[in-house]
Amino acid sequence: MNIARYLEIFNEFVDQLDDDELRNGYFQQDGATCHTSNESMTEIESFFDDRIILKALWPPRSPDLSPPDFFLWGTLKGKAYANKPRTIQELENNIRCEIAAISEEVLQAAFANTKRRVQLCLDSGGEHFQHLL
Repeated sequence: MNIARYLEIFNEFVDQLDDDELRNGYFQQDGATCHTSNESMTEIESFFDDRIILKALWPPRSPDLSPPDFFLWGTLKGKAYANKPRTIQELENNIRCEIAAISEEVLQAAFANTKRRVQLCLDSGGEHFQHLL
């Protein structure tokens, strides 16, 4: 992944957002170099201003706080490979179809779970809290 490709993907993502999501949504990413380059950050900030969750604001290696880690990847993995895709394009198509099929109710439950996990993290002073899940 390089900066140019990352910005292509980012702009495709932004094009799918509605006005409310652009005005009020937050954008979270990790610390990959292509994500945090000056060029990338300038583009991201042009849409999300100060509503960017960067690695400095998010505990490192915290899969218990990130919906893609504790929910999405596990949900997608089996489904995206179910028909044994033979090409990257087939796999990408499967992933897109499976993401599109996730209901609003399931997403609301995942984000309610995120709020609970964040509160547990705060309550534990940022220490391990997996045993509380």
